[in-house]
Formats: sequence, structure tokens, C-alpha cells
Amino acid sequence: MAKSPEEMAASMIANMKEKTGKTLEEWLKIAAGCKLEKHGQIVKFLKADHGMTHGFANLVAHKHLASDAGSAASTDDLVTAQYSGAKADLKPVYDKLLAAIEAFGADVDIAPKKSYVSLRRKKQFALIQPSTKTRLDVGINLKGLDPTERLEASGSFNSMVSHRVRLATADDVDDELINWLRAAYDKA
Repeated sequence: MAKSPEEMAASMIANMKEKTGKTLEEWLKIAAGCKLEKHGQIVKFLKADHGMTHGFANLVAHKHLASDAGSAASTDDLVTAQYSGAKADLKPVYDKLLAAIEAFGADVDIAPKKSYVSLRRKKQFALIQPSTKTRLDVGINLKGLDPTERLEASGSFNSMVSHRVRLATADDVDDELINWLRAAYDKA
């Protein structure tokens, strides 16, 4: 069975000194010293100025910005933050969607990140992201399925999924969407 993202990160951290010459703590000091605030900027800096591979640079940037699930005090805190303030009205949409997905099976792994929730089985099959104050986006891995008006190609939304469905209300969580998610879950 594939490792979870948390297990992969732990393995990378354990091997970081051997592979990069520095421990995570040493890299975090370097990241803090660069005074960059955006994830992509930090990754680019570590790769260009320190010769890090993308995987290690990505991990260091996430840890520096505390933007991964492993850096949060609680994954519940990540979800609470996603649906606070102007996006609070989207929480019932998220709750209805998550309840339907959890019914797929006990092997659904719900992995909140800073700005979205990853849904995994053996691999990621979907993600849920409150993109605006009025819209929640569901990314789905359904490679090979032609896009429709509602099941859009993911385009620039997120490269980790093949399709996107935009939701505005809990009524948008319907059988059609659940069937697409179930098909992605079955393939994962």
C-alpha cells in the first residue's frame, strides 16, 4: 500500500541530512533568512541558490510556512480556518460533501492542508477547496473522462487533479457529483 503524505514527509525528513547535507532545522533557518513569504518563491530560492531537488525544497517551504497538515496544531484547525470569515457560508456545503464521501468506505483518508482538503485512498482521488467566499471547488482525478459543462478540465485550478466542479450551495452536492467522486475513489 502506498505511503500517506505524512509518512512520505517523515521519510524525507529522516533522510534529509544524508541527501542534502543539512537537517530540516538547518534548512528552516536558511528559509527564514531568505525573507521570502510565498511558497513558490521559497522553493525557487532553495532550488536555485542551494541546489535542492524540488521535493526537498517543497517540503522545507511547507514546514517553514507551516502550511502542511503535519505543522498544524490540529487538522481540525486547518478546516476551521478554511471556512472562517467570509467563507463561513460554505461550511454546510463542505459538510454535506464530506459526509457523502465518507460513506464510500473506511479507507477514505481525509488530509486537511492549509487551503484545501485532500481526499485519498491508496492515492489522492479528489480535493475540496473553498476558492472564493461564494464558491467551493471540488477537484477530481478522472483521467480519460471528457470534460462537460459542469465537469470542467482542471486547467490552472490544480495540477493534482484532472477535473473541477464548482459548488455554490449544498444543493450542488447531488448524485451526479457523488457518482464522479465515487468513480475516482474506485480508481484510487
